[in-house]
Amino acid sequence: MTARYLLKVEAPIGVSAAGIFIGFLLFFTIKKGCLRKKHLKKDVNMMELRRYRFDELKKATDSFSDERLIGSGAFGNVYRGVLGDEKRTVAIKKAHSESNESAEEFKNEIELLSRVKHKNLVGLVGYCSEAKHKILVYEYVSQGCLLEYIVGKERNPLTWQQRVNLAIGSAKGVAHLHGVEPSIIHRDLKPSNILIDDEFEAKISDFGLVKKGPNGDASHVSTQAKGTPGYMDPAYCSSLHLTTSSDVFSFGVILLQLVSSRPALDHTRRQSEYHISNWAKPSIERGMVEDILDVSLQLEPCNNKMMLKMAQLGIRCTAWEPKNRPTIRQVVKELEEALCQVTKSVQRSSYSEESQSFSIDSVLLQRFYVESFEDISIRSASLRCLDVTNSSNNNEEVDEVDGR
Repeated sequence: MTARYLLKVEAPIGVSAAGIFIGFLLFFTIKKGCLRKKHLKKDVNMMELRRYRFDELKKATDSFSDERLIGSGAFGNVYRGVLGDEKRTVAIKKAHSESNESAEEFKNEIELLSRVKHKNLVGLVGYCSEAKHKILVYEYVSQGCLLEYIVGKERNPLTWQQRVNLAIGSAKGVAHLHGVEPSIIHRDLKPSNILIDDEFEAKISDFGLVKKGPNGDASHVSTQAKGTPGYMDPAYCSSLHLTTSSDVFSFGVILLQLVSSRPALDHTRRQSEYHISNWAKPSIERGMVEDILDVSLQLEPCNNKMMLKMAQLGIRCTAWEPKNRPTIRQVVKELEEALCQVTKSVQRSSYSEESQSFSIDSVLLQRFYVESFEDISIRSASLRCLDVTNSSNNNEEVDEVDGR
């Protein structure tokens, strides 16, 4: 075999080997660059948060005194604190000492929350990670939580407009979590985790159970179902397959509570109506929202069409099969469209020459007869949410109504 022949054979092999080597080199270089960018992005997110010392947060909360305690949960207590150098009021969430959350899990939680910013999500300000201390510092939201307004009744009752606004705002917050890649699943949506700010806007809070979801339509398999009874998706409880529809189920329960101001689980109801969705469903399917309506809404101006729409969405969100539930984005869209239709209907009616109704806060109230000082009967309904109606032959007196 001649040297010239060997050269002809080995030259192409050498070129091919060199090409393969260069290809592998380029592949690993690009992959390394992508990983570096990914870690750099994570580091940038973490750099936007302040790392506090434990003694700073201890001082801000008067040594985590009971007087500063504003909330408590399975994973930790929340305290109102005032940071000395910034004079800023914050909410400081301190994990229980027996919490088994690892340092890596805590770091992942911080990284996860640092990359989601939305006006309807409580903002993460900083954190503390010293020895056994795992503490998160959030923006302080001053007007309490939704639970205090609807079930606890510790505050003034909400008007129907406020209920719709809070429903839309909180749905937008959840939609933002579901919209990132990969999606973020809250896993513990409930009225006590929906805070209300000074402008009466909803802010989703308490991300202790937050979970990074799978991409696309896949599901995440958990080793244990976690959440709050009454708000937990039954499909998730039975299969341990976690998807964004699990949050939708929880949100459906909240919608029904916004309409009725009833607890998610009520031991005073018969067993078949123990859960709020089972209790409300028969009335909502008949279109009789007034049967489940919060009594405070029955005593003041209300729009039962909007309340019925919210309740119908609540029933759909709590469907047993996840595939029969709307997405949270569909919930936002349908709520906004329904509110728009109600607003347009009110505006048209208010300019009608035949209408004998009057408008307060964009809600048309049917005038009611005054039979006597002892007997005032409301023609549209007694203790019911008032419909938008026209009355052409009435020659009645009109009482002043305070529309909030």
